[in-house]
Amino acid sequence: MDALEILSNLNDVFPYFQPIFSADEQRVIAYEVLGRYKSAENVISLGPFFCDEQIPEEYKFEVDLLLVRKALEKAEELDEDVSIFLNRNAELLMYGHGEPFLQELLEFESRGFKLSRIVLEISDHNYSGDLDQFDNLLQYYRTYGIKIAIANLGSENHFFERIGELEPDILKINLEALKSTSIGTNFNDVLFSVSVLARKIGATLLFENIEMSYQLQFAWKNGGRYYQGYYLHPPAAEFISRDFLKPRLKEKFHDFIVYEKRKLEAVYTTAEYFQAKVQEIVMKNRKSGYEELLHVLGKEMDHIVFRLYICDEDGFQKSANLFKENGGWSIQAEYINKNWSWRPYFLENIIKMRNERKGILSDLYSDIETGEPIRTFSFPINGSEYLFIDISYQYLFEHDQLL
Repeated sequence: MDALEILSNLNDVFPYFQPIFSADEQRVIAYEVLGRYKSAENVISLGPFFCDEQIPEEYKFEVDLLLVRKALEKAEELDEDVSIFLNRNAELLMYGHGEPFLQELLEFESRGFKLSRIVLEISDHNYSGDLDQFDNLLQYYRTYGIKIAIANLGSENHFFERIGELEPDILKINLEALKSTSIGTNFNDVLFSVSVLARKIGATLLFENIEMSYQLQFAWKNGGRYYQGYYLHPPAAEFISRDFLKPRLKEKFHDFIVYEKRKLEAVYTTAEYFQAKVQEIVMKNRKSGYEELLHVLGKEMDHIVFRLYICDEDGFQKSANLFKENGGWSIQAEYINKNWSWRPYFLENIIKMRNERKGILSDLYSDIETGEPIRTFSFPINGSEYLFIDISYQYLFEHDQLL
C-alpha cells in the first residue's frame, strides 16, 4: 500500500462502521470503526497501512486521527446509548504520550458527545515500550468514562495476563478458530475459563467474526452478550436501523433456546435413569465390599461406564479403581487413599448429595487420563461414602444430546 498516495489524498480516507448487536435487546448497541480508502479502482481497507512497520508512526497517527474525527462527526447522529469502538495499538495510543488523541476526544465531548460511549479496543502484543506507562495511560483515559476492550485470544498466556492487569470492560473473542476442523475441546475449555474470568471481573463478552449460524449459536451458548460479523452485517459507510435484525435474532434465539432445553431435558432424564438404576444395585448389594459392589455395577452398566470408585466425604478414595480397558475390567489399586477434594465442585457436590440424598450428573469435561469428553455420575452410598461412575465417551456419542 502506497503511504504517500494515501497521505496526498486524505479526502479519500473515510470510516466504515460494522454494527455490534446485543443478545438482551437483539438490536444494534455499538459500531466498530474501520478505516477505508477510495482508490481509483475500488474501496480498500487501511488495515495493511496501519500494520506496515515501514510507515512512520506520525503518518499513521495523522490518518488515524482523521478517521476518528470523521467517525465521531458521523456518530453524533446516533442515539446517545450507541457506543463507538476505536481500534488502537499501543504505539498509536502512546503517540505524543496519548495527549493529542485525548484532546481530539475532549473536543467532541465539548460538543455534547459523552466519552462514556467510547470503547478503546487495544492491542499491545508487539509493543516494545514501557507497558506500565501504557497501562497508566489507559487508567487515565478511564477517568473520563472511556471503556477498555481487549481483543485476540490467539496468544492465551498474554491474553490472560493482560485481563488480570487491566480488568477490561469488554473481552473480545475471535471466532475465526471455529472454522478450523482441528478445533476441539481445548478451545472450549479456554473459552469457559475466559467466561468465568469475565464474570468475576464484571466484563462483557463480545464475539467477533461470526460468519455462520453455528458460530452465532456458539457465542450465545458461551455467554456472549455482544455479537459482530459478516453473518449479521458487513462493515458499511452508513448506519443501519437499530432493529434491523431484531425479528431474525429473536427467531434464532428461540431456536437456540429450544435446542438447549431439549439437551437439558436429556441430561435430566439421564440423571433420573442413573439414580434409579444405581440405587437399585446399591440397595441389593449394600452388604458387599467395595470391590464386589464395583464389579456388580460394572457388569450391569458395562456398555455405559469405564471407571468406578468410592470416596469418603473428604475426597479420600476408599476403593481401588475398577477400570475398563481392552474390553475387560481391571483393578487399579494404586488409587486407594488418593484425595480428590481439590477438584472443582467436588466438596460442593458432596454437600449437595448429602443434603438432597440423591446423585448428581456432572457437566461435560475432559478426562485427565484419557483426554476424552466424559460425564460423571456421583451417588451417595450412605452418609459418609460416595460412588463415582465415569460415563464413557462412546455412550455419550450414542446419546449425542449429552454432548
